[in-house]
Amino acid sequence: MARILVICTANICRSPVAAALLRDRLRQRGLGDWTVSSAGTWATAARPASRYSVDVMGRHGFNIADHRATMVEERHLREADLALTMEDGHAEALRAEFPTHAHKVFLLTEMVGRAYNIPDPYGGPIEEYQHMYDGLVEVIDAGLDRIIALASANHELRIRS
Repeated sequence: MARILVICTANICRSPVAAALLRDRLRQRGLGDWTVSSAGTWATAARPASRYSVDVMGRHGFNIADHRATMVEERHLREADLALTMEDGHAEALRAEFPTHAHKVFLLTEMVGRAYNIPDPYGGPIEEYQHMYDGLVEVIDAGLDRIIALASANHELRIRS
């Protein structure tokens, strides 16, 4: 049972959406026992997901209303087999702050062979949240095989240690 951590800035817009999508895709692949969680590099503890993230996810049959923001800590990376970030700055900061876990940290879009940031829609109109959702669906669906392969390989290393 691999563990994946999805990271954005405040853990209220992008990462809760990506985590829910990834959980769904893994379940569809028969990997429902895998754990997918999310955290933020500048999260305010216990803050709910943004209203528009909740609304957009609800339109697509997902319920993230119970989400509460979490600040990323060393233990999250220690327990994770793979950490996927929304921006290159997140990945860079995590690799610098937690160098023993740097090998597990990737920009989400690297899973599709291109490294670009997923824009943060915070404060924008609901259309920007829908655009974020569409972009996350595209990247997660196209990169799922690589996500599974990396998480599986790192899981094997972690349990042997």
